[in-house]
Amino acid sequence: MRKFREFAVCTAREAGAILKSRFNDTHTVDYKGEINIVTEADLQSEKMIKTRISQTFPGHDIVAEESPETDYGSEFRWIIDPLDGTTNYAHGYPIFCVSIALEKKGEIALGVIYNPMLDELFVTERGGGCFLNDEKLSISETSDLSRSLLATGFPYDIRESKNNNINYFNAMAMKAQAIRRAGSAALDMAYVAAGRFDGFWELKLKPWDTAAAWLMITEAGGIVTDLRGRDFRLESPHILASNGKIHREMLEIMNRAANVC
Repeated sequence: MRKFREFAVCTAREAGAILKSRFNDTHTVDYKGEINIVTEADLQSEKMIKTRISQTFPGHDIVAEESPETDYGSEFRWIIDPLDGTTNYAHGYPIFCVSIALEKKGEIALGVIYNPMLDELFVTERGGGCFLNDEKLSISETSDLSRSLLATGFPYDIRESKNNNINYFNAMAMKAQAIRRAGSAALDMAYVAAGRFDGFWELKLKPWDTAAAWLMITEAGGIVTDLRGRDFRLESPHILASNGKIHREMLEIMNRAANVC
């Protein structure tokens, strides 16, 4: 895995440098939905990453947010979010990242998340732990939900769908110490691995949002399930991640909130 890890690290850093260099530009914004946007920086970052993969590992499959998935039948599949936190980026709010994961035979093997504004490089490899700028990470020790700092986000169809996380947010806000909504799911999850957040949940995420960070949390000692406590999969519609110590209590609150809707 070493060559793959080094490649992913270099590529994530290069993509991050592109995003950072254009951060203060006036961006071209296109709408994929009522509030779901894409900028020219997303597209430039994704094109660069895909080109690097195709040149270095021809025949590997690629799943990326802004373009169709390839299907060469390879045992390797790269899962890319070229800019997680696009709305933040477009508004000049400096919370965003690049996320790159590599799946081998249907299992996430490694992940890299890079926050270019703080030069934070999160790297994980299955069975090898999780690291931030070469320092090994571990999840928090907080065992009381009322002392926990959580993170979440809201789906792009919040205006149209009743399944919009408002019920879960309201219920959890009454039990946790505080909740943050920073706008980058991958970075939120990386911060769970780093022990900065004690827990995270969100609805309607995509594989490129969760692939790298899912492995980071588990390698740092945390737990990742769906909102009902079942094993998480890339295809799972919703996600709940924590340090493990508050997971059961979070699940109980989610279940009660769902039952009153």
